Amino acid sequence: MKIKSQKDFFAGLLYASVGGAFAIGATKYSLGTAARMGPGYFPLMLGVLLCLIGLYIIFKALVVETADGDKIGKWAWKPLFYIIAGNLLFGVLLSGLPKFGIPGMGLIVAIYGVTFVVSKAGNESSIKESLILATILSAISYLSFIKLLNLQFPVWPSFITG
Repeated sequence: MKIKSQKDFFAGLLYASVGGAFAIGATKYSLGTAARMGPGYFPLMLGVLLCLIGLYIIFKALVVETADGDKIGKWAWKPLFYIIAGNLLFGVLLSGLPKFGIPGMGLIVAIYGVTFVVSKAGNESSIKESLILATILSAISYLSFIKLLNLQFPVWPSFITG
């Protein structure tokens, strides 16, 4: 069997693996029925759907001929580093690290932090564009999570709000 598109094959393999893991993990929760869904119903259905999509992509990668075989390129280490670092920074800024004496800075500061760090993943990052994007994301997140959904995130650092 010959892989005709390496990119599609490995992308499909990733989708199928993650979907399968979610589906298996969801079976530990009560599933319920379609009319009365339990906590495991949605993750199970989402995992099965993601797995099916992955299997379809794998099938296409083995059947559909591509011009150059869609070879996989080199690892993009710089974007990978900045995206992972941005996500870790978001978690630390949002909640803090009490064990190390680092206080939580709140949702707004966390969004600005993640936006500026992740913008470094690309080759053309501008402070002005990052500032505008962070402001828009902060406003939308505040309206969505705090006002509309009434979630209890700290919005600002505790030393500001008291």
